[in-house]
Amino acid sequence: MANAQPTYFEFFAGGGMARAGLAPSWRCLFANDFDEMKVRTYSANWGSGDVLCEDVAKLRPSQLPESADLVWASFPCQDLSLAGDYRGLGGEDAAVMTRSGTFWPFWSLMRSLRKEGRAPKAIVLENVIGVLTSRKGQDFSAICSALSSGGYRVGVVVVDAAHFVPQSRQRVFFIAVDAATHVPPQMLASAPSRTWHPPRLVAAQASLNASSKGNWLWWNLPKPTERRVELAAIIEDQPTDVRWHSAAETESLLAMMAPLHRDKVEAAKLACHRVVGCIYKRTRADGAGIKRQRAEVRFDGVAGCLRTPGGGSSKQTIIVVEGHAVRSRLLSPREAARLMGLNDDYVLPERLSDSYHVTGDGVCVPVVRFIAANLLEPIVAKQDRRCMSKAG
Repeated sequence: MANAQPTYFEFFAGGGMARAGLAPSWRCLFANDFDEMKVRTYSANWGSGDVLCEDVAKLRPSQLPESADLVWASFPCQDLSLAGDYRGLGGEDAAVMTRSGTFWPFWSLMRSLRKEGRAPKAIVLENVIGVLTSRKGQDFSAICSALSSGGYRVGVVVVDAAHFVPQSRQRVFFIAVDAATHVPPQMLASAPSRTWHPPRLVAAQASLNASSKGNWLWWNLPKPTERRVELAAIIEDQPTDVRWHSAAETESLLAMMAPLHRDKVEAAKLACHRVVGCIYKRTRADGAGIKRQRAEVRFDGVAGCLRTPGGGSSKQTIIVVEGHAVRSRLLSPREAARLMGLNDDYVLPERLSDSYHVTGDGVCVPVVRFIAANLLEPIVAKQDRRCMSKAG
């Protein structure tokens, strides 16, 4: 049917933020995550009929219905970042599997689908910026090699969520298309672009083997429209899940600031309007080389990258300055959801830490929509028209 919705499988689905970005244009056939709390959140928002709580390594091709046009997989990032000490993917047959190494059983499932004649037209893999350099580029090369040898041409883009929402959140997107799938020429560039292909990505691509380079694509994405929403616009005046700090607690935070950051607060007091920013706790060495916990503030209208709750440095604090009045509190779960581009009707978990975990582990919804609208949908639609023409 000409008007049939394209279909997809969603792996490492979390709370279903890829689904939020693909909806309503796409139809989900199957979703999977191994975390029971995340699956409950997914079901609360999208229904339980499509999602299965299971370790991806235990999934079998027979559990995947029909043939999907797209597979979206935001596989675990812990071992590809500084927080995970860049342990990386490990080998496909590694004796000890890292969290990020769950890519390999996922990929085994994709190879099985190809053997059955059910290979998706497109695969999108999403992860942290560290995937470009973890294990000196070996992980990036391994992913590109797997996609290339598996019958796909692949291009990679780096997208900062700050183009769309007031959150600084760089993520890497491997966008692979089946070698037999037609790609409209206007969607390809002859060289990398400054907006989507930063130097770290260009350097990583240059180190690929000949086979992977032969199947490489430089995606030609349009420049995003200017973001109009600032951090202040998403802040709740009366949050229900977190409380405003006492004056003593706020002063304690200010006392943790180095002079540079305390000066930023003093400058905000001189503004003729309410100034909203974020505070982050960091461990920094002082002049004597002794490590101390410091509070750092930013007033540029953008929050830092949301993370899963795992310590003081992962929790963002809101600071509101109105004249000489300074207030502070933790970022609320609803504010975190808004920073991920989720609507206010999105159902969050009841526990505070669970809400932070779902949002911190998710993919920014408007970024998914941008990639789908400008790459995935034109490719799938073009392919479907070609197939219908041949059939006719």
